[in-house]
Amino acid sequence: MTTSPEPSSVRDIRLGRNVYFDAWLYSMLMDNNLAYQMNPDIIASPEQLAFMVHLAEHQVYLPCSDATFAMLRARDMPRALQEQYNRAWRIIVRLIRSLEPDRAERTRILHFCRYRFSQYIGWHTLIPSRLVKRMTSLVLAQSHAPDDPWREHRRASNLRQERMLELPEIKANLAAMPRHGLPAHMGQARLLLDTLEVSRLLCLSCMAKEWQKALPTRRGIRRAMLRAEKTAAPLREYFAHSAGRAGTVLFLCDADGGTVFDLALLHCLLRMGHRVICAVKNGFYFFAPTIDDMETDPVLMRLLRGGIVLREARLGKNELLRHLREHRLVIIDDGTRERLNLYRVSVTFSRAWKEADVILCKGWRTADILLGASQEFTRDIVCYWQEGADFHIQLRRHAAGARKFSESDIAAQAGALINRMREAHAAGRSVMFYSCIIGSIPGETGTAVCLARTFVDNLRKKMDNILIINPAEHFVEGMDGDDLMFMWERVQRSGLIDIWRFQTVEDIEESFALLGRKVPPPWSGKDATYSTGCTKEMRIALDMQGKNREMQIIGPEPRLFFRRGEYGVGKYFDASISRRTGR
Repeated sequence: MTTSPEPSSVRDIRLGRNVYFDAWLYSMLMDNNLAYQMNPDIIASPEQLAFMVHLAEHQVYLPCSDATFAMLRARDMPRALQEQYNRAWRIIVRLIRSLEPDRAERTRILHFCRYRFSQYIGWHTLIPSRLVKRMTSLVLAQSHAPDDPWREHRRASNLRQERMLELPEIKANLAAMPRHGLPAHMGQARLLLDTLEVSRLLCLSCMAKEWQKALPTRRGIRRAMLRAEKTAAPLREYFAHSAGRAGTVLFLCDADGGTVFDLALLHCLLRMGHRVICAVKNGFYFFAPTIDDMETDPVLMRLLRGGIVLREARLGKNELLRHLREHRLVIIDDGTRERLNLYRVSVTFSRAWKEADVILCKGWRTADILLGASQEFTRDIVCYWQEGADFHIQLRRHAAGARKFSESDIAAQAGALINRMREAHAAGRSVMFYSCIIGSIPGETGTAVCLARTFVDNLRKKMDNILIINPAEHFVEGMDGDDLMFMWERVQRSGLIDIWRFQTVEDIEESFALLGRKVPPPWSGKDATYSTGCTKEMRIALDMQGKNREMQIIGPEPRLFFRRGEYGVGKYFDASISRRTGR
């Protein structure tokens, strides 16, 4: 029996070290509806989480800070946790009062919620943000309010913000030149002006809630922006590193709103040459913008200016990158109606995180989760928020072991292969592409690579004047399934393939025979039709054959392929279960 010391931080959580802690952890994940095995349709798989969180073997992610984790682990409920639960209750009471005018009905809903609230906090294992989400869903289900009861409140707020942007005191402070002049070098001057403008817009974004209630004087606005400039100054070197080159920014909104000011900030980043993905909410989360808002609110629609709203919950890498190239401003929803919870985000959001160079996060709620947790993340994170009169901005670097393959990196890999194919054609050689199972059998990736190499090596001995492209020979360490499929699609759509061969049962049997082995049970009867990756490739092959009738397709009949779904998120093996979009 394993009874190692219990972890003191979320970074230290490992399964299999302490059976008592493991039992508590499984129970806690179930209480929060975050156990993947219990609900794989709506909980992110380990492979999807790996897009965002840098996890070691047997490490478990929790969507909360170290401080919250310590409170949840305490034997008796800590006062600080009780205060957070009480805050959650006050939020729910205010929500009920804002929705239900009938006193008797309001009383009924309040008492119903009180019963549920008492049950939820009994074991004090519920993360406070999950409690707010659960109680909000109960209120909306019990009342006669629409699915998004605060839509008009947000529209009115956005209209106020739009008008505020035109106020002389706001415009003058945003456009004011620095007091101490500009550097003599044009590049340094441009960088200084850009960073000052971003700092001021970050301040404006943070102060949206307070300044809508009472706008300070011109001098008060200037003081607030100067504080933001001073606080952000230590990050100037970080921003200078990206100056002059296009990066991708994933922006996370906040429950306090301020969407119009946020978009002003994002347009500044666009002007600086960056591409921006703005993640909003799937549905009602107080003043946080929703995906519906972005398509129906006249103020927001005016401000999108060439951006595109994407509703697909499982957007592929190719499609996401194409939209970023064409529009540069892409609006997605994160798939949730709660504070940032990487267990419940959509596949599209996870891919957006993976493709981003930096995650720009607004508000103390997100900062608590992403800065307050000791677990490491795969991308640089910049959080900014206002606390009283103080402006805060903090950079958290990505995990040292996390590596990003940019679109240009992957395109270069594909380009090298395409050049080899062109050279083969120029020399009068034919080009064959071999589509085979690489990871469709979990735990058998090494065997699959060995089989493909053995078979293709033998094929080369039997065939003359031909270039055979074998994916198993071009595996790049650190690339996941998304990266590889993106790379291979560029190669496959080059129009340079003469023969496209798909792995058959006979190929696999011959490969094992060449290795001097019998076919083991996991491989019996398998062929390319068993692979979701090969299924995707068959669709591409048929599409390319329609453009080049001379291309030959060898292997199982095409109709036998089309029984599988999209390839798994970050996996080398299949995903045959489609996930729902509602969370």
